[in-house]
Amino acid sequence: MSRVHKVATVQFEPTMFEKERNIARLIELCEAAALAGARLIVTPEMGTTGYCWFDRAEVAPFVETVPGPTTDRFTALARKHDCYIVIGMPEIDSDGIHFNCAVLIGPDGVVGRHRKSHPYISEPKWAAAGDLGHQVFDTPIGRIALLICMDIHFVETARLVALQGANVICHISNWLAERTPAPYWISRAFENGCYLIESNRWGLERSVQFSGGSCVIAPDGTVSAVIDGGDGFAVADMDLEATRARRVGGEAVFVQRRPELYAGLLSDTFSWNPRDFFKLYGHRPWPPGRISQITVAQMQPGGDVEVNLASIASLARQAKLQSGSDLVVFPELAVSGLVETGARAQPIPGPVTDRLCRLAAELNMHIVVGLAERDCGAIYNSACLIGPEGLVAVYRKIHLTDAERNWASAGDAWVVADTPVGRIGLLIGHDASFPEAGRILALEGCDLIACPAAVKERFSSPHPGSLVPQDHPIPTGADPYHWHHFRVRAGENNLYFAFSNVFNPEEGYPGLSGVFGPDTFEFPRREAIAPDVEGTATATMDTTNLDTVYPTNVVRRKDLVAMRMPHSYRALITKAAD
Repeated sequence: MSRVHKVATVQFEPTMFEKERNIARLIELCEAAALAGARLIVTPEMGTTGYCWFDRAEVAPFVETVPGPTTDRFTALARKHDCYIVIGMPEIDSDGIHFNCAVLIGPDGVVGRHRKSHPYISEPKWAAAGDLGHQVFDTPIGRIALLICMDIHFVETARLVALQGANVICHISNWLAERTPAPYWISRAFENGCYLIESNRWGLERSVQFSGGSCVIAPDGTVSAVIDGGDGFAVADMDLEATRARRVGGEAVFVQRRPELYAGLLSDTFSWNPRDFFKLYGHRPWPPGRISQITVAQMQPGGDVEVNLASIASLARQAKLQSGSDLVVFPELAVSGLVETGARAQPIPGPVTDRLCRLAAELNMHIVVGLAERDCGAIYNSACLIGPEGLVAVYRKIHLTDAERNWASAGDAWVVADTPVGRIGLLIGHDASFPEAGRILALEGCDLIACPAAVKERFSSPHPGSLVPQDHPIPTGADPYHWHHFRVRAGENNLYFAFSNVFNPEEGYPGLSGVFGPDTFEFPRREAIAPDVEGTATATMDTTNLDTVYPTNVVRRKDLVAMRMPHSYRALITKAAD
């Protein structure tokens, strides 16, 4: 099998009720991409018919079987150019059920198909949720997976196909309401170490403005090729070798997964009224909702514990004085330092945590701080949650980097604590590279994940701005932090994410600490990102329920978490085959 192949994304504006025109134009664009050397060509969701159908009766004249007349026409094109083409179309099954379908077509016909498994608001008007699961198809140009639009909001879908060895995810969409390439698209490629070919439509249909931004995203999250607005195609190289290592920031993340701790992914906690669910049998009801000020403190821990503690105290006082902070999160190993860490490991509780408890009591705040913990001869990379009342919780890092395995033992339990600020889950640095970790804490009803970190690898990228118009207040201009991987972690789990990273540019630690809000499609965003200096950034966290029967606040209602399809996620709790 050749290692490098040209791939293409096609961007197109279909016209409703003009199926023949749409198919003819798609064939024209696909042929042009094939002539440019593309072996894999991806076209938009519902590109043959348009998307915004009112109901089954309206779409009925345009649905087809698979295989059928439309797939036959693309098969002829694939055979002519020895290529593979992904099309989006409304499918009708033998029993009359309709599906939003993606079809992979090769020189010999239909290779496979995917029925949209996680419906958007529109599909229930005319289609059933997909029933084919999440498959990967072997071809001479690599292992290919298909996802459709809303599917990719859910960490589980891309993870399922990546665990099956997908080299590339062909994501076809009718994406809207934000500037593209969308951060979700980038994060799914980045966290799974695979290519993502995004084919999005553009234009206006039944008052809906679609975003364009079709692109090819490399396994490191780099956008290799992109189209802003208009019909067209873009070509890029896909190197299969780059996908085989499954690395994020140099770490072999699939080898480092802890599937024995992921059973919670199969639960469906938010299918019930969460206000009732979390107090069932009188056990662990949610803390009362409130408004809180959440701060991340960006600093450079060194090799002197006393100096580090003085910096922690100074930044905590600054946060209280300037922002009235209720919770301050400090970086990973902020007490112990990042070099020769084991030599400065501390017992918990112990003299260091006693001092931090006094600091929290003095300032009447909660503090999350990272340190090396020594316990019965073992050393852990740990984080303490400390409040005015004392030591609240200790979390031991579950997902260790290769370097950390030289000095630390891995933890084996998730930690969630109820405080006056809200329900808080703890992760540390590399843990957040694993989408499973944030999801499990969300399913436990967390309002906030506090994540002390010492992350070096690139996890953010800018956007030059888009010419595609959007309704106010959706931004279209340039943004230096358009993609921030840990903003995605917040939005996909409908919670606040307080990411406090080490700031030491000379050693490769970029900072970019931030407090990110629970809805990535809310503009202006509820977030604060730290400037490129040591210091703090503070955002307001709102956990008020706003209703006495069913929570109307997204952080407690968790819309995206409620729309999961966990019956199809079982493969996430087994070891990857490769």
